[in-house]
Amino acid sequence: MTEKQILVVEDEIIVGEHIRRCLQNLGYSVCSVASSGKMAIMEAEEKKPDLVLMDIVLQGEMDGIEAAEQIRRRFNIPVVYLTAYSDEKILERAKITEPYGYIIKPFNERELHINIEIALYKHLAERELNERNRWLFAVIKGIGDAVIATDPQGFIKLMNPIAEALTGWKQEDALGKSLVTVFNIVSEEKDNQVENPVTKAIKEDSFYGLADHTVLIAKEGTEMPVDVIGSAIKDDKDSIIGVVLIFYDIIERKRINETLNG
Repeated sequence: MTEKQILVVEDEIIVGEHIRRCLQNLGYSVCSVASSGKMAIMEAEEKKPDLVLMDIVLQGEMDGIEAAEQIRRRFNIPVVYLTAYSDEKILERAKITEPYGYIIKPFNERELHINIEIALYKHLAERELNERNRWLFAVIKGIGDAVIATDPQGFIKLMNPIAEALTGWKQEDALGKSLVTVFNIVSEEKDNQVENPVTKAIKEDSFYGLADHTVLIAKEGTEMPVDVIGSAIKDDKDSIIGVVLIFYDIIERKRINETLNG
């Protein structure tokens, strides 16, 4: 197995060498020891380490927190703080950079090893999840039917381009709004009420079709007949965490039926 590459950021030479030896004893490879925030960013860009061990107080104008923020944002490299400072104000600043660990000096090798392994595992898990989400979003975006996903309370979390086109709502304007505001559906039969599709999906787990002759009223007021499929989204504990709706324009199908029945 390839040794994990770690960038150490420490402005005290003796301490930096001590950390290097500790990491090598634990089976890691130290690609560099940087003494300033600016140097840390340059080394992170060039060496692409698997993880950065970052001191907070450093030489120069840029401290470790600012350097960590840039490394995370620009290169998506996990950062673990290794510092003698545990002041509440410093901790609050450090939390904003979303570190993967915070070790207070003096440290022992076991503590260092555990924090690094947890950070590496967490970062790998996040990368895999983000990759799956990108694949899922690409599929939803490219599917030929309209898709809207909501949370269990019916507030919109996602829309694909077809849903935008049919409803007349852009996703950025619809996110966080109630489904009934964006997905305005009625029945052509005046006495027939259309059940809230989120409520129906949660109650029935999945459904095909709402009221007979369901009509979608777009944002600009145009009307079109649609078929609607709904399904509850569940987590691994079988708890409902949302609802997905798939709907499509059936004008052409109605024309064919009217012709056949003409």
